[in-house]
Amino acid sequence: MAGFFKKMFSEEQRELAGLEKIADQVLSYEPEMQKLSDEELRNKTNEYRSRLQNGETVDDLLPEAFATAREAAYRVINEKPYKVQVMGSIAMHKGDIAEMKTGEGKTLTATMCVYLNALKGEGVHVITVNEYLAGRDASWMGEIYRFLGLSVGVNKRELNAREKREAYNCDITYTTNSELGFDYLRDNMVTKVEDRVMRGLHMAIVDEVDSILIDES
Repeated sequence: MAGFFKKMFSEEQRELAGLEKIADQVLSYEPEMQKLSDEELRNKTNEYRSRLQNGETVDDLLPEAFATAREAAYRVINEKPYKVQVMGSIAMHKGDIAEMKTGEGKTLTATMCVYLNALKGEGVHVITVNEYLAGRDASWMGEIYRFLGLSVGVNKRELNAREKREAYNCDITYTTNSELGFDYLRDNMVTKVEDRVMRGLHMAIVDEVDSILIDES
């Protein structure tokens, strides 16, 4: 049993060391990003999208793109993610759960991962537990994405099919787990493909993952 725990903790330490190494790469771009004008910082989005089309991957772009989103957050909402938040966002990008206590800034932490994965133009869903949080975060964190040239939508229960389609076609869509689930079910019941409101599923960031995937499952 002691060997099991030793192995588990050693693997955890290796994972954290890997996250920290990438986070240090992100932070190393800070002086470069600070020198850019607002327009030059915005143009980074087009640069990254061009590089993706030319064969680079989101993993290749991660350090620079995270640094871009980090600098944009500081300029737009006067908040710059700390190193530990950068590490948390890298973990999210890898598909892992980043556990953070209330007040540790998990909403800001997610912005770097969301920005990076939205660059492909295939849509990123940010899923929250209720419509108030979806609307609040789309307005608050959405300022960062809009500053960087990305579109942000909010999918709510009262929207009609056209409005839902517009929300889902944005680069980043804020919604709730229940509404996303019902839209998925409804889309699989329509008789015409053009009546669907969702597009292909690319990536989702789940806020309060324990509540959504366990308590409400």
